[in-house]
Amino acid sequence: MGIFQKPVLKARPKIRSGVPEGLWIKCPEKQGGCGEVVTQTELEQNLQVCPKCGHHMTLGAHERIASLVDEGGFEERDADMLSVDSLKFRGVATYQERLEAYRRKTGLKDAVITGDAVISGHAAGLAVMDFHFIAATMGSVVGEKITRIIERSTEKGRPVIIISASGGARMYEGMLSLMQMAKTSGALARHAEARLPYISVLTNPTTAGVMASYASLGDVIIAEPKCMIGFAGPRVIRETTHQELPKGFQTAEFLRDHGLVDMIVPRANLRGELSRLMDFFGRKK
Repeated sequence: MGIFQKPVLKARPKIRSGVPEGLWIKCPEKQGGCGEVVTQTELEQNLQVCPKCGHHMTLGAHERIASLVDEGGFEERDADMLSVDSLKFRGVATYQERLEAYRRKTGLKDAVITGDAVISGHAAGLAVMDFHFIAATMGSVVGEKITRIIERSTEKGRPVIIISASGGARMYEGMLSLMQMAKTSGALARHAEARLPYISVLTNPTTAGVMASYASLGDVIIAEPKCMIGFAGPRVIRETTHQELPKGFQTAEFLRDHGLVDMIVPRANLRGELSRLMDFFGRKK
């Protein structure tokens, strides 16, 4: 038996601050934010833009639509379209299980909402992607819904506005996902033949298959400040080319300076800018 008895250590009880969780959010430094703490209420009132540094955080599709369209000016299309597990994908969880989990978590059916919109009196086809749903990856449903709203807008003689945010093609659907790149691009080609405008809005991040298809085909391409835009990630490009990348590579500002992006518009000003462009193109409800 030892001379000294080992003391019994008791865990210190957690002290509750009395402040409910979720009221305060730290502006993400790793994504270019300031690291300051702001209230959720401030962010909601400012469209998820940090009031201290202007960093644009992820905005849900429903919130973005509400910030853009006139009151009562949105009629959703193809709302009940659902993805299916055609390839019987298996992993830690099946594709169907992942879909169901994200539907419960986000309240969305898939990663895009499409419909007929009225923005400052202008009728347009509108598609808004939501990064909260499987990183807004493009599967068969995303491609089909976007194609349908483009074709409907062509038939009605209306401009198309697509607001993109995506991690790329949805790997769970394999080639069926990659086919959507050609399908959406083909619909936009017919829209252009009808001499109708297409405005593409890029948000953080817009990458891979989405960027290589409809996101980069706009007659006017708008980007939010400092958002990431590109095909592959910087690390992949660096390792493939064995070269150091320029400062600010794959940011909206870099691509504006090099001619891919036409203008950078803060989120609060987007509705007014879309209205101005549609005034210019001459299409009114």
